[in-house]
Amino acid sequence: MSDRIALAAVAGAHGIRGELRLKLFSDSAESLAHHSTVFVGGREMQLQSVKDSGKTAIARVAGVNDRSTAEALRGSLIEVDRASLPPLGEGEYYHADLIGLPCVSHEGAALGTVVAVENFGAGDLLEVEGAEGRRALIPFRPGIADLADGQIVLDPEFLA
Repeated sequence: MSDRIALAAVAGAHGIRGELRLKLFSDSAESLAHHSTVFVGGREMQLQSVKDSGKTAIARVAGVNDRSTAEALRGSLIEVDRASLPPLGEGEYYHADLIGLPCVSHEGAALGTVVAVENFGAGDLLEVEGAEGRRALIPFRPGIADLADGQIVLDPEFLA
């Protein structure tokens, strides 16, 4: 498990005063606003404000005071310490916890490893890499891909 969890990524600058346009990985800007200290591209910074802006969020962090400094952070992850997050409920997970998990069939045969988790709006997709290096996106849905005992149990039909 990672010591930090990514809650957003910097999509670019907003305006000329150093505000950051964010792509959120959570349901709302509120989940990020609870944190005063964040890591931007691995550097610890103070989060001064976050507000919803439709499909994105706008944030201000200490030390970023102009557009060029904000633009230089494009693509950086906004992370928080795992210990600062609330405990997970039953059936909840962080994407970071799924990456690296082995994938097996219902019979226990090795099928690959989770190398990424994507979400394009319709639910989580697991990117699974097989032993031969071939990758497939698998819906993370009950019966198709289930988290059980520290591994992902997959229906091999979805590896086509």
